Amino acid sequence: MTRPIHLPDAAKLTEVCEATWPPAAKTALGAWIIRDGQGGGNRVSAATEAWPVTDADLPVAERAMAELGQVPLFQIRVGDDKLDALLEAHGYVVRDPVNLWAAAADKLAAAPIPRGTVYTMWPPMELVRDIWADGGIGPARQAVMERARGEKTAILARAGDHPGGAAYAAIHDGVAMVHALYVKPAMRRQGVGGLMVRAAAKWALGQGASVISLFATQGNHAANPLYADLGFTRVGHYHYRVREAG
Repeated sequence: MTRPIHLPDAAKLTEVCEATWPPAAKTALGAWIIRDGQGGGNRVSAATEAWPVTDADLPVAERAMAELGQVPLFQIRVGDDKLDALLEAHGYVVRDPVNLWAAAADKLAAAPIPRGTVYTMWPPMELVRDIWADGGIGPARQAVMERARGEKTAILARAGDHPGGAAYAAIHDGVAMVHALYVKPAMRRQGVGGLMVRAAAKWALGQGASVISLFATQGNHAANPLYADLGFTRVGHYHYRVREAG
């Protein structure tokens, strides 16, 4: 009998995300961890608290992010309730609540993948980069992938005779995480997203990872049901806070 896989918790997946989708630089500054995202998106740009902060600490983080040319942005993880309340009191509003999903890689890889429908490679071929660019995953986000150390792969899916989508996956500490999953609009509702996730799971198993994971904003009403249908378990969540405009 196969022993059940213990799925990682939210804290572990946050660690995996940082390793597989890393900022350009990370600096400890007083009570904060400041990230230089260089245009790579919220996950590589948001500040987090290193230990409990006070009102007096907030300007330190705001100045540091402004000096990097970034809008002050904070990630609120499980256990950050006091930080969440402090930021709300200073006019910061919630942005992009995110679900964290995980599954045993062998269960997803067990489903057959039709021959000639999905390919894995690193570095990404130009067709993959073009698909990402079409989906708003441009040079700054592709640079994030290049920075990741360890095993990683690009994924290309086809639907019939046409390119259907692209994704990126990487591994940290036995856990694979899928990022930058994009399905071309004309190829949606044809199972392309599911194919890429299963291909990522199969690739991850081959690299020695036992768990496959990914993130999705709670407002993504296509991705979250797909991941639930594929057999993922929602293991946590987080959100960001940004100062309200005006």
